[in-house]
Amino acid sequence: MAADEGPDVIGPDYHPKKNAAHYVKVLKKTFLTREGLLGNYDYGYLFMPNLPFMGKQNVTPPFFGLHDHMPVFLALLLGLQHTLAMLAGVITPAIILSGEAGVNLAADEQQYLVSTSLIVCGFLSAIQITRFHIRKTPYHIGTGLISVVGTSFAIIPVASGAFSQMYSNGYCKLAADGSKLPCPQAYGALLGTAACCSLVEIGLSFFPPKTLQKIFPPIVTGPTVMLIGVSLIGTGFKGWAGGSGPCSDPTTATGFFAVCPQLGAPRALPWGSAQYIGLGFSVFVTILLCERFGSPIMKSASVILGLLVGCIIAGATGYFDRSGIDSAPAVSFIWVRTFPLTVYGPLVLPMMTIYIICACEAIGDITATCDVSQLDVEGEIFDSRIQGGILADGLNGMLAALMTITPMSTFAQNNGVIALTRCANRKAGYCCW
Repeated sequence: MAADEGPDVIGPDYHPKKNAAHYVKVLKKTFLTREGLLGNYDYGYLFMPNLPFMGKQNVTPPFFGLHDHMPVFLALLLGLQHTLAMLAGVITPAIILSGEAGVNLAADEQQYLVSTSLIVCGFLSAIQITRFHIRKTPYHIGTGLISVVGTSFAIIPVASGAFSQMYSNGYCKLAADGSKLPCPQAYGALLGTAACCSLVEIGLSFFPPKTLQKIFPPIVTGPTVMLIGVSLIGTGFKGWAGGSGPCSDPTTATGFFAVCPQLGAPRALPWGSAQYIGLGFSVFVTILLCERFGSPIMKSASVILGLLVGCIIAGATGYFDRSGIDSAPAVSFIWVRTFPLTVYGPLVLPMMTIYIICACEAIGDITATCDVSQLDVEGEIFDSRIQGGILADGLNGMLAALMTITPMSTFAQNNGVIALTRCANRKAGYCCW
């Protein structure tokens, strides 16, 4: 039997209506009692590291199902854990596409895109988690699970190739020294094309889920996603050695870009210098230690902790320039910066492929989320979750583009957080966004 039978049904809901007095009573119990705020959960489990000399933990925390009662503080804590697990993945595409490896936007526009990525992911995650029924139809929007969304990494290789083409064919301009000038119109073309091509995934959502699974079996989707990751490894290793901009290319690593990231940066060094390798290695080792010996909280935040250690070392050794932080606005929101939306013809077919890949990823991620949430992975409700998840994914891609951010996809790493914390409750998902 599905653990969520009752509130989630396919047909009409015949449960009795709840009046205002019922909701007032629930709010009082939730926020004005110890049981509602803290419950009896063993919070030490989340923070206890797995060190060799400490022995194994014997505590098995309770499992919080989709609609189980959950204390407020625990929901906030586990929601933060979901946020930390996806934070690096949310902001990385915006940093890459707006930086020297992309369209080389101005510093204030790059700061805006990083902030907006977080804001948009929060709003669009709420659509997936809430799950809306389309009246007088059998269709839904959203999964009703902890299905948080973030900026899709699948867009990076496609967008990078398109931007390179735009600079080579004159759509975007180059400086006299061959470096890229800021090209906001290229980013606007990416957004406009993404908004139009999102109709592909929206259309796919109305196919029967079993048909989609036959068209895109794991033997097809698995290698596709793997190759996307492989294509990103080059950018990662270039960044590890000093940067992926002009300073990493022997043909352009002269003059202003003879050192990384450029001559005006503090402690600038040639690409591949031992100092850069060592700094990146400190981040890598920290992540490994957190994954091997860390508590559940540390494991899901291992990337953030690794970056924090790297930033501390970089700050202590003089690699930081505070000017970007000091010039950043204290508060930001969507549409503070805008870009001219157009459709770039050579991007249409690749972008349609991106949305097909996002649909494939969504099927796998939703199936995994149902599994770790102890819900059925077959049957009518499961098929409805697949349909609703893909439809929300497509709509989120369109909305994200209109909110100046590249396409969204359902993130897989949050399934690991559900398994680690034994919490599949949607309250944690709402606290995450």
